[in-house]
Amino acid sequence: MQTKLTLRLDAAVIRRAKAYARRRGKSVSTVVADYFATLRAAEGGATELTPTARALLGALGPAGADKVAYRQYLQKKYR
Repeated sequence: MQTKLTLRLDAAVIRRAKAYARRRGKSVSTVVADYFATLRAAEGGATELTPTARALLGALGPAGADKVAYRQYLQKKYR
């Protein structure tokens, strides 16, 4: 369930937040929600992955893959 939240911020902070969100193709609400999610994750709580993060999940291979294995993979790939 989504609910409205009113924040009182300095006008300059709001301008910078809007510019930041616009550059990323997001709304200020989404930027704030993403930030709150990072706070929750920093405290050890689970957070839902963004669509971009979900798409990249596993792109680097199995967890725990070491540098030697990755180097071997690249050497084989680009022979």
